[in-house]
Amino acid sequence: MMPTQEAFASSTPKMATEPSSKLIFSLSAGAGLSVAAIYYNQPMIDNIGQDFQSSVSATGLIPTLTQIGYALGILFLIPLGDRFNRRHVILTKGLLLALALVMCSFMPTLNGMLVASLVIGVMATMAQDIVPTAAILAPDSQRGKVVGTVMTGLLIGILLSRVISGVVTEFVGWRVMYQAAAVSILAISMIIWRILPNMDTHTDVGYLSLMRSLLTLWKRHPTLRRAATSQGLLSLGFSAFWSTLAVMLHQQYGLGSATAGAFGLAGAAGALAAPLAGRIADKQGPARVTQIGSALVAFSFALMFLMPYLSVNNQILLIIISAIGFDFGVQAVLVSHQTLVYGIDPTARGRLNAIFFTGMFIGMASGAALGSQALMILGWSGVVALATIAGILSLIVRMTDRSS
Repeated sequence: MMPTQEAFASSTPKMATEPSSKLIFSLSAGAGLSVAAIYYNQPMIDNIGQDFQSSVSATGLIPTLTQIGYALGILFLIPLGDRFNRRHVILTKGLLLALALVMCSFMPTLNGMLVASLVIGVMATMAQDIVPTAAILAPDSQRGKVVGTVMTGLLIGILLSRVISGVVTEFVGWRVMYQAAAVSILAISMIIWRILPNMDTHTDVGYLSLMRSLLTLWKRHPTLRRAATSQGLLSLGFSAFWSTLAVMLHQQYGLGSATAGAFGLAGAAGALAAPLAGRIADKQGPARVTQIGSALVAFSFALMFLMPYLSVNNQILLIIISAIGFDFGVQAVLVSHQTLVYGIDPTARGRLNAIFFTGMFIGMASGAALGSQALMILGWSGVVALATIAGILSLIVRMTDRSS
């Protein structure tokens, strides 16, 4: 029997004032350090493969299983934030994540690494417990700002994870990198445990009923459906670009993977977009920011249609400008969508977050698959077309929102 709305009633009082800067900083650091755990392995793949004397395809399963674990954790574990004290959930995941990272550092076989990597992905979803926790603690008038600040920490974690991992691995080895990551997770988990207040649970229904309620929420809230669809489309274009960029740069310009990785610094634009989008969302409404951001994404991708008419140096410059533009737009829309989603039902923020990010990850996976096909069949112009169309469709979804 499907749980009723009353079964999810909340006793958590709304905070009258903005949470302390110390708490916000700790949550931001926690989000950044935990999400970084799923990206540390990418620059280390070659080193790990050499140690285990395994093939590229075999060691390539390490980041693949980490991402799969993250997606599974979002869908099946994030809803537990509505069932249990989030303070306990974050600490438990933090301890298990630290343990999995330590296990990776001592693994003698590749098969053991693969299992531990899957667990890392699952437990790294503590980042997706931290963000809705910040939304719960923030007063309604400050929710966009607080969520944007915590998302800045998460985005910085993604941005710096590969750089730090590459440097540490080169000088002291990949096993030390895993150990350092475990120490950082353990430390931030204990800090958050100490300063985060106890949080009331929103339901006492069983796990299966909790999972069935995901479908109810999807059917009941058009705002949720629109946010997940729009963000999924933007993620499709985003993933299509980044999953094919290195191949294109090598084919057309003879540039190596190190240069392709340097393009990732455009992600700094996303870190800047998060708090700015949050503040604008508080003043003008998050729905308006999603429209502006989607338009910016579509325009930034479309700019790359001009590449054939430019010199080689200007083509590279245009790619960089476009990457900065669409990354800024994607992250601004992400923060605004989260503000919208977290405002739907305060008693179901964990489940709403799970549904929203599942839609986003479907878009990411689809973009990687479709992008590679577009590049193979139509070349780089096909990837640009795919990403531009995805941005336009996202804008259409947002423009049809009558509530905005």
